[in-house]
Amino acid sequence: MGFDVTEYTTVLITLIVIMDPPGQIPIFLSLVGHQSPADRHRAAWQAPAVSLLVISTFALGGKFILGYLHIGVPALQGAGGLLLLLVALQLLNGGGASRPTASDGVNVALVPLGTPLLAGPGAIAAVIVAVSQASGEAAS
Repeated sequence: MGFDVTEYTTVLITLIVIMDPPGQIPIFLSLVGHQSPADRHRAAWQAPAVSLLVISTFALGGKFILGYLHIGVPALQGAGGLLLLLVALQLLNGGGASRPTASDGVNVALVPLGTPLLAGPGAIAAVIVAVSQASGEAAS
């Protein structure tokens, strides 16, 4: 197995589209806009760090988790596609998720920013499928 730039670029673009970091900016600002600059700065680093940890965990142990739950990669691909379809239909109908609110003293960088907004089910499914395809286990 060599380093395939096309494969890594495809996975990177897929994750950027699914995670939508620029689209999370308004949510981030609504959650931490009233906090001090130091708290906002800390949350701005913690949210991507949490999402990186979650995505990395599923990239390394996703096949084990799927095996434990007796779920095949094709079933995960189908479920991921249906999930993205439902989210797209919800956005088209204007029924997007309501904005979460933050209480004072609650670290919103972990939940809801780090997960599930950045590292949500779509990103987790995409990473598991990409790792499985890279190792040659899933049919294209």
